[in-house]
Amino acid sequence: MSQPHQLPRWIDLGVLPLWNLAIALAVAGLVVLAIGQSPSQALAVLIQGALGSTRGLGYTLYYATTFIFTGLAVAVAFHGGLFNIGGEGQATFGGLGVALTALALGSALPAPLLLPLLVLAAALFGMMWALIPAYLQAWRGSHIVITTIMFNFLAASLNVYLLVNMLRPKGSMAVESATFSEAARMPSLHGIAQALGFDMPSSPLNLSLLLALLACVFVWWFLWKSRAGYALRAVGSAPKAAHYAGIRPKLQVLIAMGLSGALAGMVAVNEISGVQGKLTLDFVAGAGFTGIAVSLMGRNHPVGIVLSALLFGLLYQGGVEVAFEIPGFSREMVVTVQGLIVLFAGAMAMVSVPLFVRLYRLFGKRAEVSHG
Repeated sequence: MSQPHQLPRWIDLGVLPLWNLAIALAVAGLVVLAIGQSPSQALAVLIQGALGSTRGLGYTLYYATTFIFTGLAVAVAFHGGLFNIGGEGQATFGGLGVALTALALGSALPAPLLLPLLVLAAALFGMMWALIPAYLQAWRGSHIVITTIMFNFLAASLNVYLLVNMLRPKGSMAVESATFSEAARMPSLHGIAQALGFDMPSSPLNLSLLLALLACVFVWWFLWKSRAGYALRAVGSAPKAAHYAGIRPKLQVLIAMGLSGALAGMVAVNEISGVQGKLTLDFVAGAGFTGIAVSLMGRNHPVGIVLSALLFGLLYQGGVEVAFEIPGFSREMVVTVQGLIVLFAGAMAMVSVPLFVRLYRLFGKRAEVSHG
């Protein structure tokens, strides 16, 4: 049986995602035109709102930070042969870890000691929540997709219970925890700029962006440069062959899901410590599911995930501006346009592959003949 043709990496990781994005924007433009709006005006407002000001850029990078964490979480599990769609629950549980640590130690430790503990708590709580479905998959045969979906609901319910019955301050009607101490707040970039004597508009962007970029470097090193990452990818590619070579597939399921959950839990550092300053009900706000599209569009590679997260951050921030600036362009229309881009640039990312295979065979052979 003939093997499927492999596209060069510069096409698979560069040209193909750009082509899918162009198709997505074209279809979204047709939808905008069908509802009586100008696609060019909507696109101009979207880009201006997301990139045209320092404040808008700050919001775009803030959203992108969260999507980098959730995209990396999906990618690590994917390379281990698993489809982790429990990022929502793992991020929520990471938020519980951040809140419990901040409320317990916020008045006793200074920021240089407390902030690393908050990062560690977010990662450990997210990891712990992901290891339960990992164990059920590896030793009990439960499907990881089903269990991670159900654990999203369990984490949300547990968060509600703890906020209502234990973490909510006495006399408060708001379903949220007490406000964290200043030492438990991740420094914002505009605050750092002002401390250094620069004037920068306020935005939710904080030092979690640096953590996200460091996480990208770590994931790249772990998956492609370490022995443990090689074992994980081997199990993801061919579990029986990896087992025959002496690699324990069950252990790799735990490693893949544990690391994936830790990355998803890091969302809480950006959202809870960096922005909210307290634990709230729905701080994840769908970022775990968006991370699936981010990872698919980024080809499950850290570099692609960063670029894809920037695109989705642009869509989120620019979409808010479009709904605000263009009369008659509701928030629901913005969500529809975003969904079309997710559909074509993420879920249907491989539909155009046969076309590019034929084009590469045609023009690639001509180039070989001309050079020969």
